Amino acid sequence: MPHCIIEYSQELNETLTVKALMSAVFLAATESTLFSPSDIKIRAMAFNDFYAQTPNGVHNNPQRFIHVCCKILSGRTGKQRQQLSQLVLEHLNRFAIQSVSISVEIVDIERDSYNKCVS
Repeated sequence: MPHCIIEYSQELNETLTVKALMSAVFLAATESTLFSPSDIKIRAMAFNDFYAQTPNGVHNNPQRFIHVCCKILSGRTGKQRQQLSQLVLEHLNRFAIQSVSISVEIVDIERDSYNKCVS
């Protein structure tokens, strides 16, 4: 735990690598000190098709995006969740990508219903 899922617009591959995105999120999760590095799982999905209107309303030039969802076991404080979210955002902002919307959400996984099997 956590499971960090990065969704991003495919076009960003022209600017940076998916490995760089995943490394940034991994470093942020590690810096939070909430998790052991061996427990952090990162995966990424590029999207060719999406719709997000730009601030100026132009539809033929959609806003590029990066959205990270960190799914963590319940029990962390609001302050810890906010710290994790802020660290992920700070690490992604270091890429200084122009014309991109970056968002981060932290989602609790209910401990009582979470199961895992590693073989």
